Amino acid sequence: MKPTLLILAAGMGSRYGGVKQIDKFGPNGECLMDYSLYDAVKAGFGKIVFIVREEIEQDVRALFDHKLKPLVEVEYAVQRLTEPADVIPEGIERGKPWGTGHAVMAAADKINEPFAVINADDYYGPEAYKILADYLSGDLKEGDYSMVGYILGNTLSDFGSVSRGCCQVDANGNLSEVIERTKIQRNDNGDIEYDDATGKGILPDNSVVSMNFWGFTPDAFGRFKDRFAKFVKANSHDPKSEFFIPLPVQEMIEDKSAKVKVFETDSTWFGVTYTEDKEFVSNELKKLIANGVYPEKLWK
Repeated sequence: MKPTLLILAAGMGSRYGGVKQIDKFGPNGECLMDYSLYDAVKAGFGKIVFIVREEIEQDVRALFDHKLKPLVEVEYAVQRLTEPADVIPEGIERGKPWGTGHAVMAAADKINEPFAVINADDYYGPEAYKILADYLSGDLKEGDYSMVGYILGNTLSDFGSVSRGCCQVDANGNLSEVIERTKIQRNDNGDIEYDDATGKGILPDNSVVSMNFWGFTPDAFGRFKDRFAKFVKANSHDPKSEFFIPLPVQEMIEDKSAKVKVFETDSTWFGVTYTEDKEFVSNELKKLIANGVYPEKLWK
């Protein structure tokens, strides 16, 4: 059975100032998702599931159904602030999504096979899709998870701070720790600095980071839900708290209910955190087309 690609496209894009998931970057009006989808189909993913918020679902369908449905199965799932209803109590006031881990749970009734997870507004490179498509097509047991690791110094924005899942990898190539660091940027000395709830610190340029390109077996849905229930109880008073994917993953590593194979890559990564990133991303795509990585017209 071919693996599925789950695309997280429900983020609010508050720092970017628009619906960056469907903004146009390519020479023919392509958004970053177009390149992700092209790479995924080419790598062997057999189904695409979009996680969207209700108000952009029709726009996303209009953009992708005609391109994808001749090639792969396509599904849509809506991330809602009030679901799962058996976990989130009535009366919790919430303006922003619960985070990437919560978004994954929205696809629980759409996926019964191993699947990869990506952000809609990130470019990962063709190699990353091939690596995970091959791994997820193998003989996996429950809890055989995976991720693609990128080099921190290659993933920063020139226009402001970013959040990254900073990773420790053991001698067997498995993830031993992932910590979500926020407000990461270069300081005046050229060092990479973070500033979060634990305080300030310096990170090496060659640190391995998660850019939210994960691989899971379908048992992950129930495991995420169990941990999300505890998260909601502990954080219901905080409207800005987020259930990031690294939170349940780290818990499962610690209780040995899952292992996460890390595939390190020096592939190009870029994304759009800020409006000012748009010109850079458009120029990078032009270079990739000029170098023959992509045809100028992706979809025939």
